[in-house]
Amino acid sequence: MESKPNYFLIPTDFTEQTYIALEQSYNLARFHNARLLLLFVSDEEDKNARKKLEDMAVKARKESGLVVETMVKRGNIYTEIEKLADSIEPKMIVMGLESKIGFDKLIGPNAFRLIRESRFPVLTIRGKVHKKGCENILLPLDLTKETREKVSKALELAKDYGANIRIVSVLSSTKERDENKLMAYSTQVRDYIKKSGVKTSIRTLRGKDVPKMVLNYGYSIDADLILIMSKAELNLREFFIGTVAQRLINESNIPVLSIRPTPKAVTGSTLGS
Repeated sequence: MESKPNYFLIPTDFTEQTYIALEQSYNLARFHNARLLLLFVSDEEDKNARKKLEDMAVKARKESGLVVETMVKRGNIYTEIEKLADSIEPKMIVMGLESKIGFDKLIGPNAFRLIRESRFPVLTIRGKVHKKGCENILLPLDLTKETREKVSKALELAKDYGANIRIVSVLSSTKERDENKLMAYSTQVRDYIKKSGVKTSIRTLRGKDVPKMVLNYGYSIDADLILIMSKAELNLREFFIGTVAQRLINESNIPVLSIRPTPKAVTGSTLGS
C-alpha cells in the first residue's frame, strides 16, 4: 500500500508576505520530504485565482525543486483550512502575515482560533527579511511545566538545521523561590538538550511585559525562530497562550512556530526518561 505523502499547507492571498512565507517553507519541506500545497480560499468567485496560483506554483517548483500542488476553494478560509488540514494531515501549516491589519485580512476574525486549535504546527511569518537557513531557535520557558513535545520539536528542528537552541527563562515573579525553581527547570532542559548533541544557552529575563522581553531578546541574538505552545494544558496553566501568544505572533518579525500539545502529553522534570 502506497504511503500517504507529507505536505506543507500554505494558504495564500497573493500578497507579498505569502510569497515570503512560501520561500521560507522550502528548506523545512525538504527536511520532511514533503510536498507544498498552495491553497487559495475566497467566499466569492475569483476567475484569475487558478492562473495566479499555478504561476505561483511554477515559480516555487523552479526555485525549490519540490513537488508543488494547488487548490482553490470557495467558502470561509478558516473552515476550509481546517477541513483540508484534517484530510491531508500536513507536517506544518505556513502562513504569511502581511501586518497586524493584514493578519485579520488574510484569515478573518477566526485567525488566532486557527493557530490556537490546529492539531498541526503553524508557522507564522510576518517579517520581510529572513535567512534561508536557521541558526538560532528561541525556546521560551516559564514556571509552568513544559511538555516534552516542545523541547523535542526544538531539538528536531535544531538537528535539521544545525541550529543552536537559545533558552529564555521568563520570570515575572519577584519571589526568590520562583526564580530558583525556574532556573532549576531551565538548567535541566539545557542539560537534556546538550546530551542530545545540540548547542544551547540560557538567559533569564525579569519583568512584566513578557512578549516585549522575549522579542527584544530574540532580536538581540538574531533569532530565526520562536517556538511556543498554542493551547493550554489540561490544567490551563500553560503560560504561552492567550494574549501573550497573540502578541508574539502578531508583533514578531521573527517567524513563530506554534504547537498545540497533544492531550495527556507527558510533563514534568524527567525530560530524558
